[in-house]
Amino acid sequence: MSRFVYADNAATTPVSPEVIEAMAPCFSEVWGNPSSQHGKGYEAKAALDDARSRIASCLGCRPDEIYFTSCGTESDSWAIKGAAALMKKKGRTHIVTTKIEHHAVLHTCRALEKEGFEVTYVDVDSDGIVKMDELDAAITDKTALVAVMYANNEIGTVQPIREIAKLAKSRGALSFTDAVQAVGNLEIDLSTLGVDMLAMSGHKIHAPKGIGLLYVRRGVRIANLIDGGGQEKRKRGGTENLPYIVGLAKAVEIAVARIPELDKVREKRDRLIDGLLRIPYSTLNGSRENRLAGNVNIGFEFVEGESILMWLDMAGICASTGSACSSASLDASHVLLAIGVPHEKAHGSIRLSISHETTDEDVDYILETLPPIIERLRELSPLWEDHLKTKRN
Repeated sequence: MSRFVYADNAATTPVSPEVIEAMAPCFSEVWGNPSSQHGKGYEAKAALDDARSRIASCLGCRPDEIYFTSCGTESDSWAIKGAAALMKKKGRTHIVTTKIEHHAVLHTCRALEKEGFEVTYVDVDSDGIVKMDELDAAITDKTALVAVMYANNEIGTVQPIREIAKLAKSRGALSFTDAVQAVGNLEIDLSTLGVDMLAMSGHKIHAPKGIGLLYVRRGVRIANLIDGGGQEKRKRGGTENLPYIVGLAKAVEIAVARIPELDKVREKRDRLIDGLLRIPYSTLNGSRENRLAGNVNIGFEFVEGESILMWLDMAGICASTGSACSSASLDASHVLLAIGVPHEKAHGSIRLSISHETTDEDVDYILETLPPIIERLRELSPLWEDHLKTKRN
């Protein structure tokens, strides 16, 4: 292995030194229980309140609208099930979402279908953008929640969330967005965005795994996640994970502060896209322009994505075929199938997700390494051999 290039930041990110430094006092000094009624407890409670306030300031909301969770999946599940329980009391038992949501959303909706809820899965166009006319038509007077992710984790497509939230509100439904990939990659101001709920996860922005949050607009009283003590306004019982919460606050501050630097990431992304599309029979999946700064999702015909990843890994390059949460599945990506990619082509797609830390030399190395891998794999592929025979005939 001559070089190491990490291009799987959409799956997870390393914890930054600044975050580790911010967390350190919570292990050695500020280690009290925030609920304890003594000096150590008050000290921990002050750190907890400070972290909540700093995150709220970055996201444009009130501190009491932030609820800490363990991850994005937990936040997604709580938002959807909590809203469903709330709105069922009002006679609303219908949920609208899209076909390209993260499995944390899709599987939660499937679970609610078993409990009698009706769910409409709206189509997206070939770029992965929700079809607003279909979304509008899907919302009825029984709709409890409209759940659309802010930015797709596989193809990076960014959705018109402000417009979607406005539409849901006009029809009396709540709105929720999974912003796990969006925080730190897009400007987010919850005071104007209009959504009722928003989920994020720390390990996508250089905080540790095991910490996330759910924003719930003041006045929206979703059902409790964990009944227990008085933590998180009695909505999620259990002693708060103070070190990780403090780390999350630092990570959010850094991520938001670095958003203006994303133009440099986009330049590297576009150079990667242009270079990889020079490979014969390759296709960009998703929108060319309306995508996250670091997302590159390319399909290569006549090869398998898993084989590409194996060869890239041997060359020191970390990439993925899509969502890390479904990496054990051999099924074609539901996102790629939803945007119209044929089943056989979907299996030959990979995702490269770069970040601020990706260098020009990293991009050069990927562009030097990947084309020969595709060529070699095609030489071994019976599909490629059949293609060449057909072409000759």
